[in-house]
Amino acid sequence: MVHFEQELAELKNELLRMASHAEKAVTQAMEAWIRRDDELALRVCSEDKVVDRFEIEIDEFAIRLLAKAPLASDLRLITVAMKICQNLERVGDEATKIAKRARDLSQEPPLKLALPIPDMAALALQTLKGALDCFVNKDSASARALIPRDKQVDALNKDVHKQLATHMVQAPETIARGLHLMVISKSLERIADHAKNIAEEVVYLCEAEDIRHPGAVRTQQQPQSPLS
Repeated sequence: MVHFEQELAELKNELLRMASHAEKAVTQAMEAWIRRDDELALRVCSEDKVVDRFEIEIDEFAIRLLAKAPLASDLRLITVAMKICQNLERVGDEATKIAKRARDLSQEPPLKLALPIPDMAALALQTLKGALDCFVNKDSASARALIPRDKQVDALNKDVHKQLATHMVQAPETIARGLHLMVISKSLERIADHAKNIAEEVVYLCEAEDIRHPGAVRTQQQPQSPLS
């Protein structure tokens, strides 16, 4: 039993190491865009393999632990860890997308628009870090409080797309740059989605309640009557 608890602790530690890499990738991708730093953007793209390796190793480790889990709570922890791992890998993918668009944009003059993209990045990263802190502390109340932040990022994303669409109509020569910025904005919106997913998994871990689809009605399929 002591050995199993140590393995669970190691699983959580590996997940947090993966999270650190994913958060760093997003931060650096945004820095590459803001500073127009091609070298940093290339580094973010090349280091995506690190996050991918974490996903494979954590999944393999978790699958081995599933066969040993003595309690339902242990099973929940392991399955939640695997789902968080998947979300973190996708965060890393979105960081790579941002870095690639940052490289393309660095070859062109910047658009003179006051877009709330940095605000989106800050809010998405705060939500991601907060959700991971909730996982570490098993704090479902704080996790529930984080979930509505996703709507704030959604609203900022819509604002960015609206501004860019208007600008591209008025200045067709900016279309390529506008589309790159739309992709960056959408990637940040997806990062916030993944952070929300992690917060929802924390609620499931702590309360054994699945809150991902609150409007869904769970029903058991009834056997058909032979006369129907």
